[in-house]
Formats: sequence, C-alpha cells, structure tokens
Amino acid sequence: MERLAVYPGSFDPVTNGHLDIIKRAAGMFDRVVVLVSYNAKKNGGTFTAEERVELLKRSLGGSIPNVTVDSYNGLLADYVTKAGASAIVKGLRAVSDFEDEFQQALINRQLAPGVDTVFLVSSLEYMYLSSSTVREICALGGNIKNFVPEAIIGDIEERLKKQN
Repeated sequence: MERLAVYPGSFDPVTNGHLDIIKRAAGMFDRVVVLVSYNAKKNGGTFTAEERVELLKRSLGGSIPNVTVDSYNGLLADYVTKAGASAIVKGLRAVSDFEDEFQQALINRQLAPGVDTVFLVSSLEYMYLSSSTVREICALGGNIKNFVPEAIIGDIEERLKKQN
C-alpha cells in the first residue's frame, strides 16, 4: 500500500526552509503532494495560487521524483481524504508554531479519521525563515539569495518591486 502524504501551505513564496521539509518528507513517504492551499487567516497574497504552483515546480526542478505539486481551495481534510493520503506533513519552526498546528491537527483528525499529522522540526539553519520575512527583506531592497531557491529570485524581486 502506497504511503501518501500531503504537505499543505501557502508557499507565498516558497523558501529554502519549505524545500528542506519537502525533501525530508519525500524520504519518509512513497509519494508527497505539496499542496498550495488558501489560508483564510492571510490576506490576499503576493502571488496567485497558480503562480505559487509554478514557482514550486520550478524550485523543485523535477529533482525529487516522488513529489508533485497541486492546489486546492477547500478543506484540507476533504483533499487528503479524496487523495487517499495517510498523513499531513507540517513544518515547525518554533514553539509558537506548535499551538496553531496542534489545534489544526486535532481538527483534521476529526474531519479525516485515519489521517495523521506528522510534524517535522525545521533544520537549524531555517528556524527563523518564513515567507513573510522573505517578502519584507526583498521589499526593503535586501538580498534574498540565501533564503529562496535561485530559480525564483527574479520572480520575487520583480513582483515586490511592482507592489511597492
């Protein structure tokens, strides 16, 4: 039986920390779907869902054969159930992430019985890194090359220059 995991997030934009979690999850599961999802707690976004899917695909560059990218604008529990996933992968940077993620895991467990949430702690070099931090650094003219995949730096810089 295939072990399928779904790694959901807004990925606005994808960071090297996200890629680290994706690579580690790919080693744990037969197949991983990186799911660009809508987050009602976040307003709008820098990139559309379609653009984020494309940025993720370019960032991965086909380097991890058991990873695919998809998007969904609905309940995560519905997506994982329809996909036949056995796990949801979530990355944790700090203790402050845990409370919200723990609550979401309990809710998803109620909505999708049999689907467990697997928490992966960020690698030390990415503990501080978030998409919002990358957007802020870039918007203020800082260099983001150590924080995001090289393949998408130009896209991020161009979009944030247009928005500012």
